[in-house]
Amino acid sequence: MESNWLRIFALLAFCLFPTFAMTRHYKFNVVMKNTTRLCSSKPIVTVNGRFPGPTIYAREDDRVLIKVVNHVKYNVSIHWHGIRQLRSGWADGPAYITQCPIQPGQSYVYNFTITGQRGTLFWHAHILWLRATVHGAIVVLPKRGVPYPFPKLNHEAVVVLGEWWKSDTEAVIKEALSSGLAPNVSDAHTINGHPGPVSNCPSQGGYTLSVAPGKTYMLRVINAALNEELFFKIAGHKMTVVEVDATYVKPFKTDTIVVAPGQTTNVLVKADQSFGKYMVAASPFMDSPIAVDNVTATATLHYTGALGSVPTTLTRAPPKNATSVANNFRDSLKSLNSKTYPAKVPQNVEHSLYFTVGLGLNPCPTCKPANGSRVVASINNVTFVMPTTALLQAHFFGIKGVFTTDFPANPPFVFNYTGTVPPASLATTNGTRLYRLPYNATVQLVMQDTGIIAPENHPIHLHGFNFFVVGKGIGNFNSKTDPKKFNIVDPVERNTVGVPSGGWVAIRFRADNPGVWFMHCHLEIHTTWGLKMAFLVDNGKGPNESLLPPPKDLPKC
Repeated sequence: MESNWLRIFALLAFCLFPTFAMTRHYKFNVVMKNTTRLCSSKPIVTVNGRFPGPTIYAREDDRVLIKVVNHVKYNVSIHWHGIRQLRSGWADGPAYITQCPIQPGQSYVYNFTITGQRGTLFWHAHILWLRATVHGAIVVLPKRGVPYPFPKLNHEAVVVLGEWWKSDTEAVIKEALSSGLAPNVSDAHTINGHPGPVSNCPSQGGYTLSVAPGKTYMLRVINAALNEELFFKIAGHKMTVVEVDATYVKPFKTDTIVVAPGQTTNVLVKADQSFGKYMVAASPFMDSPIAVDNVTATATLHYTGALGSVPTTLTRAPPKNATSVANNFRDSLKSLNSKTYPAKVPQNVEHSLYFTVGLGLNPCPTCKPANGSRVVASINNVTFVMPTTALLQAHFFGIKGVFTTDFPANPPFVFNYTGTVPPASLATTNGTRLYRLPYNATVQLVMQDTGIIAPENHPIHLHGFNFFVVGKGIGNFNSKTDPKKFNIVDPVERNTVGVPSGGWVAIRFRADNPGVWFMHCHLEIHTTWGLKMAFLVDNGKGPNESLLPPPKDLPKC
């Protein structure tokens, strides 16, 4: 009798309070898989033999356990991009920052709870250039019974944008580093792993999204590409933007979105056009004189019932240097800032930082193709040197000699950062230098592009935090006049933001997550060249404001 009452009570509790968090288990086997694209085959590193990899589904407040088993010859680590990892930095994933990599034949269980987040994020390898094929979506659903703050949708689909090389990507970056020059660009872009028909492989099929007339679809668009920002559009259809980087935005309509590597964008698309097939296009955005893969990936939006022989309605991709198209999209992004989803922008700033980001040249006697020099990248003229002991372990256990906490808060020397005259020296300094923050400190960080070698848009990703994009501009940041134009009411909240070519961007965040948190350019070549640093956030008061101890199966270096 007592057990019946317990069952009845449990059933009532589930019905009346349907927000119980779950523990979700996943297993990621990292394996090689022979894969054919562009009419040629090669072995690629995959998770569970899939490209893109499996989608992780969870709800806000769920605990997620993902066992990653490494069956390949490379060291592996996985980053859960955009997950806050509150006090669980050991599960963040960047190799040699929060963990040593998972060695061949070894495994590691990533264990984290999704707190105060819902929306689209993604996971990817965070070592070498394995992210090229080791990536997939994270879909965080709202708590049960909590609706989306936008019109009802009928269906949803994950759309992962990427790049494809015919060559082995590890060989591509190895050759670039030995030569001192930039690496070869990819051979094609992909939509859910498929380039679609291209001139040198017209027989190749593409991804098809089937839609029913009159229905509304939410597309969860993710840019998992290594090195290129991408425009995304659908012939004949408007998109309503409702979320970026797993934060809701004030909805607005557009026919083109731009998504940088590391960013996600959720759009609503209504199947309200004539019965038929419509081209979906992903094409590069690059407004600097830098080589890109100029091949447009295509997919098809196919109305159910439309004959396969019906001609596809085409669309024209924006020019690759369509800065105005990109700016129109970015300038339209505003936080929802509702009563339920407020924009908690720090109003007072305790740490005001100014970081220059860009390229440089350092001596490299063996780099003969680059005339004895090597292209490098830096933040505040520091080219980050990856340690051989994970920074978080060194911090937690007090291991000396791994890093210093003297990362400069301002550029070490001043020049006209966006002018045409470069500084006297293009050399950078090398070091594993962190910037230390007290727990709960408020931070304003202005990131300034430099025109050394070439101005370029840098999508910067901050691990462990969301931040508010309070301002941006072209030219050099003016600390007296520019802050007067900042939006500190409803700025967009993100985890990855573009520093404009020849310009600057200002972000604000609260350092309420103890640990060591990587910040880097999400163009993989720039990260490889050293455009990265880390924040060390001290513990606060008591266990709820302190980093948890490491798990027993944390990989060893």
